[in-house]
Amino acid sequence: MDRFNNLFGVYIHWPFCAAKCPYCDFNSHVHRGPFDEAEYLKAYQREIAATAARIPGRKVQSVFFGGGTPSLMAPKTVAGILDAIAEHWTVDDKVEITLEANPTSVEADRFRGYKAAGVNRVSLGVQSLREKPLAELGRLHSVDEAIAAVRLAQSIFSRSSFDLIYARPGQTLEDWEDELKEALWLAQGHISLYQLTIEQGTRYFDLHRAGKLKMPSEDLSADFYELTQDLARSAGMPAYEISNHARPGQESKHNLTYWRYGEYAGIGPGAHGRLVINNERHATAAERMPFEWQKLVTARGQGLVTDDTLTWEEQGDEFLVMGLRLREGIDPDRYSALCGRRISERQIATLKGYGFVETLANGNIRVTDKGWPVLDAVVADLAA
Repeated sequence: MDRFNNLFGVYIHWPFCAAKCPYCDFNSHVHRGPFDEAEYLKAYQREIAATAARIPGRKVQSVFFGGGTPSLMAPKTVAGILDAIAEHWTVDDKVEITLEANPTSVEADRFRGYKAAGVNRVSLGVQSLREKPLAELGRLHSVDEAIAAVRLAQSIFSRSSFDLIYARPGQTLEDWEDELKEALWLAQGHISLYQLTIEQGTRYFDLHRAGKLKMPSEDLSADFYELTQDLARSAGMPAYEISNHARPGQESKHNLTYWRYGEYAGIGPGAHGRLVINNERHATAAERMPFEWQKLVTARGQGLVTDDTLTWEEQGDEFLVMGLRLREGIDPDRYSALCGRRISERQIATLKGYGFVETLANGNIRVTDKGWPVLDAVVADLAA
């Protein structure tokens, strides 16, 4: 029996930010003017009810408030959303409830309110422990504020994490080694370390295209990645996913639901979901614009603009894309069950010859340290 079939999480997207960061391509919006948060909460509650009517009987193992900046929400709004989830689904006794937060002092003061609402894990968008890069990345907090927020989170919540971005323009390996060592000393249990990528639709994309933003070479990027893996592993937080590092038992339950190809409901503007209805997997997406989404939910109970039934082949491709990000790898038998065909043994052998994949004792196929920097190419070869 597939032990991942019963994985179910709820993703809540809060679309508002105090400022738009130049590297960010997430569905985030700076809203200025009057805003009735209590009315906006009602839209979340209605969409939760409509989604639960489509997939009743689920047990929620995780809830994740992402954004945008969820720490701009009032704690009572978080509580109202969690109450709605508990009203319509069963909530696991060991549920993980994560809220993303920016480490400004004002938002950090809300942590106790979020804990009282039911949040038991926070993830802080620190991004750098150096002042100049923070400004370049468009962050509104200082290094001191970031460190204070991390320590406060660790004192209030039993589990916490924070993010850093590396391989930034002008950054050297020596700079990153010093910064990462500080971060690993500060972290307790989990840290997310992302290489900076240039995404279309961002300010950084425009600057890069105009030749005003110089990114590290491929060779230097590979050196950054190798250094990151070595230092995190030495600190007792090896990668369990390509960009996420944790001590054993501290991995993010919610993100593991994605990577293990579980089921999750997406609630809120622009939120994506994967719902299993009558043994068919649906790919859902909501209207991206915050107030257009609210109008749709008010009119018809939910804000979906996409609700596609995935083919077997599409499910197999998604399974590979998500699962091969994990250090535990993927079960080739589950791939066969999803898409009706086996992964080519010839392709596996070829990739093994390059040192990009390996087969574990339990039969799982996983990408090696050498293969992770070329993960997209490995996935494409196995899916062919």
